[in-house]
Amino acid sequence: MADVATRDSVSDLIRGNIDAIILKTLSGADSYGYEILKSVATVSHGEYEMKEPSLYTSLKRLETQGYVESYWGDETQGARRKYYRMTVEGAQELTDATERWIHVRQIIDSLLLQDGSEQ
Repeated sequence: MADVATRDSVSDLIRGNIDAIILKTLSGADSYGYEILKSVATVSHGEYEMKEPSLYTSLKRLETQGYVESYWGDETQGARRKYYRMTVEGAQELTDATERWIHVRQIIDSLLLQDGSEQ
């Protein structure tokens, strides 16, 4: 049961950074939904699997904010796929979000890893 609780806690911590994770995934190349989900699972070595509703909610938000654009692919076989690409504004947001994450991580490290000598 501890593994499930740990996995849920990790997912809760990651959830606040889904937009940045998606932007990072799109920084390499345009992608469609399933491919983004697969990439996140692969890059995290299976430690985090983004849920489909979370992905599409985030993509819609990112598109509304102007950080991603979508377009329909021209597949010759199978269903048409909606692709997403990061905009210039999205690239700046990814840079900003990464800086915010580094700053927050430093604060949390200071608070949780303190040895009591600074009190």
